Amino acid sequence: MDVLVLIDTLDDLVHNAKPIPLTDQVRVDKEGIYDILDQIRATIPEEIKQARWIVKERQEMLTEAKREAERIVKEAREREARLISEEEVTKHAERSAEDIIEDVRGREREILLGAEDYAEEILSTLEVNLSKFNTAVGRGRDRLVGKDAAAEIG
Repeated sequence: MDVLVLIDTLDDLVHNAKPIPLTDQVRVDKEGIYDILDQIRATIPEEIKQARWIVKERQEMLTEAKREAERIVKEAREREARLISEEEVTKHAERSAEDIIEDVRGREREILLGAEDYAEEILSTLEVNLSKFNTAVGRGRDRLVGKDAAAEIG
């Protein structure tokens, strides 16, 4: 289950709890809250696992981009070696190889930036989700502490 759905469920449980007369305190189902918190604890590691998978995928994309760049550079150098027979042909081959290398470097940079942006977006989403989870847990604790304080006064 999605952590945000569980947090919303927890929030609904607290929000819809029965009020204690003459106070701003509410009575909540402690077992229900513990059950939701257990589900959240079970769900968060999965989201972290997904984030790690994304980082791994990014690394594999970078490795593949480097291999592709090396292959293209190798092909360019082989082509250059075949064209060295004449000075005019050699000059042309050098210019062509430089263009290919520059093109490969540009494509590698684009792939790297795209992979980094994708990983940053996923990690940012995970960070927002975790922040919302922490806020919801804090609200739940604050309400529980308020309930305990009301019970001590009463």
